Amino acid sequence: MLLLLAAHSLAALAAPALVRWWGRDAFLPLALVPAAMAAWAIPAWISGAAPREERHAWIPGLHLSLDFRADALSWMMVMIIGGVGALIVAYCARYFQTGEPGLGFFALHMLAFAASMIGLVLADNLILLYVFWELTTVFSYLLIGFDARKRAARGAATQALVITTFGGLAMLAGLVLLGNAAGTYRISDIMARPPGGGVMVAALSLVLAGALSKSAIIPFGLWLPGAMAAPTPVSAFLHAAAMVKAGVYLGVRLGPAFVHTITWGPIVVSLGAATMVFAGWRAMRETDVKLLLAYGTVSQLGFMITLAAAGTRTAALASMTVLLAHALFKAALFLIVGIIDHATGTRDLRELSGLRHSTPVLAGAATVAVASMAGIPATLGFVGKEAGYEAFAREDHVLLVVLVAGSAFTAAYGLRFLWGAFARKDGVPDTPVHRPTPGLLAPPVLLAVAGVVLGLAANVLDAPLEREVAGYPGPHTYHLAPWHGFGLPLWLTAGSLALGGLLFLAREPLARTHRRLVVFEPAAVYRAIMDRTNDTAMQITGSVQRGSLPGYLLVIALTAAVAMISAAAAARPWTQHGGWRLWNGPFQGTVSLMIMLAAVGVVRARNRGATVVLVGATGYGAATQFFLHAAPDLALTQFLVETASLIVFVLVLRSMPMGFPATRPASRRAVHVVVAVLVGASVTAAVLIAGHARTAAPISGAYPAAAAEAGSKNVVSAVIVDIRAWDTLGETCVIALAALGITSIVFARRRAGYRPRPPEGRGADVWAVEGFESVDQPEPGTPRRGQRDWLQGGGTLAAERRSLIFEVVARFIFHTVLLMSLYLLFAAHSSPGGGFAGGIVAGLAVVVRYLAGGPYELAAAAPMSVGTVLGTGLICTTGTAFAGFAWGGAVLKSALVDVTLPVFGHLEISTSLLFDAGVYLIVVGLVLDVLITLGAEADREAEAPGAVVS
Repeated sequence: MLLLLAAHSLAALAAPALVRWWGRDAFLPLALVPAAMAAWAIPAWISGAAPREERHAWIPGLHLSLDFRADALSWMMVMIIGGVGALIVAYCARYFQTGEPGLGFFALHMLAFAASMIGLVLADNLILLYVFWELTTVFSYLLIGFDARKRAARGAATQALVITTFGGLAMLAGLVLLGNAAGTYRISDIMARPPGGGVMVAALSLVLAGALSKSAIIPFGLWLPGAMAAPTPVSAFLHAAAMVKAGVYLGVRLGPAFVHTITWGPIVVSLGAATMVFAGWRAMRETDVKLLLAYGTVSQLGFMITLAAAGTRTAALASMTVLLAHALFKAALFLIVGIIDHATGTRDLRELSGLRHSTPVLAGAATVAVASMAGIPATLGFVGKEAGYEAFAREDHVLLVVLVAGSAFTAAYGLRFLWGAFARKDGVPDTPVHRPTPGLLAPPVLLAVAGVVLGLAANVLDAPLEREVAGYPGPHTYHLAPWHGFGLPLWLTAGSLALGGLLFLAREPLARTHRRLVVFEPAAVYRAIMDRTNDTAMQITGSVQRGSLPGYLLVIALTAAVAMISAAAAARPWTQHGGWRLWNGPFQGTVSLMIMLAAVGVVRARNRGATVVLVGATGYGAATQFFLHAAPDLALTQFLVETASLIVFVLVLRSMPMGFPATRPASRRAVHVVVAVLVGASVTAAVLIAGHARTAAPISGAYPAAAAEAGSKNVVSAVIVDIRAWDTLGETCVIALAALGITSIVFARRRAGYRPRPPEGRGADVWAVEGFESVDQPEPGTPRRGQRDWLQGGGTLAAERRSLIFEVVARFIFHTVLLMSLYLLFAAHSSPGGGFAGGIVAGLAVVVRYLAGGPYELAAAAPMSVGTVLGTGLICTTGTAFAGFAWGGAVLKSALVDVTLPVFGHLEISTSLLFDAGVYLIVVGLVLDVLITLGAEADREAEAPGAVVS
């Protein structure tokens, strides 16, 4: 199963390239991917194969493992997602125009969404289920907002994201409570031994909030009609066959164990029944046939949720039958609407007329699909609706009446759809039609016909569907059949169809009544809530964040100091030990004194340059302390980081005044002094107390053995790339994001990636100062033969900006420093170094070239783009992480490889070296990004006409 998901994901990643090569025709081979998933699921679903399980360790400490389980319910969902999805993807090949922009990423998002849905229904771990759940949210957001140029599409995508994410976060909290209460996060184990207790009420309430929001049940039903701004294939897939069914799936998956709880049964049944009736009524006033179907979808989802939460086998069986039927007829109807829109240029039923005569095949398919939706005999919709009536015929008569009323509205808006889209209307001329191609007609026709074929074959579907609901309690004597005779369910069906016909005839008065009775529109409520939330956020932000960095630091420092002092006062650790050890030797005390003097100098300095130097002195002093404490790896890294930080400070200070602003009032300075002393004293005390308050043996005692197991003689390196590799992976991602953040700020008004190129000619006037002559400028009339610069960018600088000695030194040491950085990378497992330190050294080599040759030297020193370097580094780190998992181990699991090379002989290489190489590249990318943004870009702005150089 994991390999199937991986193959599906790889196909999604390949989709943009295929679309670039083949255009819209690429959707045809891409449709084979979900079709293959359906072909895998159908035989197992029909034959009743035993459940298949697949387990892979992922992050056991967080109860996250790749647990997959395919049973009857999962197979049916995969069959729907894959089968209907394949037809919809094939439909895209003729729905979109040739050369339509963004089509490659649309295909990627479509297949990625399908893979996420398949992962969701196969997941057997609560956290894994949530991961796929949120992936469907993200990809649905991207699909709904496909045409980002339209404000309606952006607003609809954001609305769907906000509402479903809110429900998803609530569901996450509920899943965590459920997993902790059960003692396991494996869904199959929870269903076998469901937990009890008061915490389950809260857990199930939160889980249901996520399920109801995804299935657009009241009060979360707002987002689905708004999402009709998406292209028609998205509506057909997400809102008919896939995403909105996730809530129903979760209800049926967890229902057998929890359906009789107060949170699950009465509340969900009530919300589902209300959704069915009110959404059906709302559909009667829509004039956009796509919105009409959207509200019809919400109504049908309410019907399915009501059946799933009823708590009986017959009701659950009806729910699954309606789910399957709805996937067929509603996907067909959405695709038909897309064809109408393409053929006529409108979806307004007031403007459509006569399509029954101009597109008879389309009208026939729509009629068959609406017949299944309304529950007319010989269709699968009739089979499911009759089973639903049977489930409540002898128990809850009030609910039965509500369901009949909802079904009447279904028949009514179905008739309104057929009349509005295909009938001839008085006073409306026949709509001009561009006849649809067979490739566009085939998918909806096949889906509509499938609803009839499966309805007539209901006996065949009975056994597979019954296996899906076998866990529900109580007797089960009802079986699916295309015809059960003249019983109560049939008369209820006839009554709902007749009532639906009357409602259709009274459609205009019904619409006027709805408009008069509606007190508020859900969309207006959503906008009011969002506006009020934004206003509140602005007020809070404006009151607590005034734009003063010293003020922010003051609050943070005081909070930290109060927390540490409070903890110390409560624990009183000074009464539990015999004395303090301030240092191990006189050198440590001397270095500490120098650090303190430098810190005092920072406070007293009135010049930014002097402040930066003194801050650097404190950092170098800390590095010296690390060295005196026998921590050479920490000392080396601190020295390098401090050097790089000084360079960044210097680059930034070039565009700032060298002096600080006028002295602040004495009262404010006094407050700052008091806070600084308080924070310093509290931090010092906390460090001293923490060092004497240990009650257990440190875990670092096991590090040497773990390092030796990883094939490393350097414990620090083993900790970074093996023992705590997850931390390192997260930190490298943070570094990459920091680089992106710097670029986004500096290049906010134009495209990033600026890399200056030397201008034509010598360019000795660049940064020229009046009265100076270039050192390499020949006498007039003297030819220049064979002269070349030590650095390519050096010739672009004026004389006063050049240092020939510096250029020569930079030219000679550049490659040597790069070799040193590689040595630090490769030698980290046996001596101080590592990818981080090596990356900084390589970055410093480029810094030397930049400082010696100016901004134009960057292109020669580092010709590759920053994005390429960062991306390659991320591929190395994440690729190594997943490689360990792919080889049958765990994520980030390293291995030792023995190789024998002709010159080097026998070598023992750890796979973590590739991970460290990724860290190396990411750090180099960050340094390059800083040089381009804060260095070369600042130089470009200074060189611009009218610029003032400080």
